[in-house]
Amino acid sequence: MAYELPPLPYGYTDLEPSISKSTLEFHHDKHHAAYVNNFNAAVKDTELDALPIEEVIVKVAGDASKTGIFNNAAQAWNHSFYWNCMKPGGGGTPTGALAEKINADFGSFEKFVEAFKTAGATQFGSGWAWLVLDNGTLKVTKTGNADNPMTAGQTPLLTMDVWEHAYYLDYQNRRPDYINDFLTKLVNWDFVAANLAKA
Repeated sequence: MAYELPPLPYGYTDLEPSISKSTLEFHHDKHHAAYVNNFNAAVKDTELDALPIEEVIVKVAGDASKTGIFNNAAQAWNHSFYWNCMKPGGGGTPTGALAEKINADFGSFEKFVEAFKTAGATQFGSGWAWLVLDNGTLKVTKTGNADNPMTAGQTPLLTMDVWEHAYYLDYQNRRPDYINDFLTKLVNWDFVAANLAKA
């Protein structure tokens, strides 16, 4: 039951100028595809091959003998999720139940933005910034390398990739500018709201 590389939910030029065609081609077609291929090769003809990728991630997390499987499974999933967290003409502020929940749990949307920017900017090296649901409460968290909040019992609602390959062709070392553009021009709040509704 091979995990398939999902197509991007938009065209290669649809996120420009925030994220370029070149970045999406390298990031999706090379980096993400490699994680998918490596994961499928690693679990082929094993008992893990029959499990949904989310279950594999949780099952092998922390098992040093399965680090390669975890890294490729989590990175395959994280990227699939990340693409859906963005859309052309995204950004702005959420509405409805999501906006109410953010205001209730963070105090204001502005305080959420501050926390999310800080998480992305202070993740040392490679990793991810997340908005998660943790025992009914929204929280901002960050993970290094391939780590995923699912392994801590949290439900991912939004993620931002802060590996250098996600932004370096477009922003060089200006990670804060990428983070700002992600929040103001790219976030797909409809996707985040749908994740909250089904959590």
